[in-house]
Amino acid sequence: MFLTLPTLLTWARIVAIPLIVGVYYLELLPAHQNLFATSLFIVVALTDWLDGYLARRLNQTSSFGAFLDPVADKFLVCSALLILLELGRVNAFVALVIVGREIAISALREWMAQIGASRSVAVHMVGKLKTTVQMVAIPFLLFDGTLFGIIPTRVWGTWLIYAAVVLTIWSMVYYLQKALPEIRAKAR
Repeated sequence: MFLTLPTLLTWARIVAIPLIVGVYYLELLPAHQNLFATSLFIVVALTDWLDGYLARRLNQTSSFGAFLDPVADKFLVCSALLILLELGRVNAFVALVIVGREIAISALREWMAQIGASRSVAVHMVGKLKTTVQMVAIPFLLFDGTLFGIIPTRVWGTWLIYAAVVLTIWSMVYYLQKALPEIRAKAR
C-alpha cells in the first residue's frame, strides 16, 4: 500500500516541509512570510487528520502508512520548532524537550517492537492531546502578529507551546511507565 491516497497525503506532508522552511530563507515575500508559512503549516497539519480518516474510510490502512504517518508528524513539528528557534520565537528548552521526547519515544517504540511488546506503548490519548496542542501552538508562533486585530498570536502561541511541553513530559512518562514492566521482564 505504498501509493494509496492516504499514503500520498502523508508523503505530501513530508515534501511540504522544505517549502515551509524555504519561506523564511528565500525571502520572496518578506512582508507575507509569516502568513504564508502559517497557512502552509495549517494545510499540511490538516492532512494528518485527513490521511488517517481516509485510510480507515477507504480501508487502506497499512503497516507502511502506520510507520510513515508519525515520522511525517515528527519531521513537521521538529522542522517548525527549529525555524521558530532560529527566529527567536521559542527557546532552546522548549525545542530540546519536544525533540528529545520524540527521539526517545520513537526509540522506545522501536525497541518494544523488537521484543514483541509494541502494544504496551501504543498511541494514547495524552500523546494525541500533546500533538494537537503542538499543532495549534506552532501556527500561532509562525504567524507572530495580531489575529483579527485582537489576538496576540505570539502570546497565545507561547502559552500553548509551554502547555505542549508539559504534555510532552507527561506523555513521555506515561509511555515509559507502560513500557517498564516489559523492560524489566526482558532485562532478566
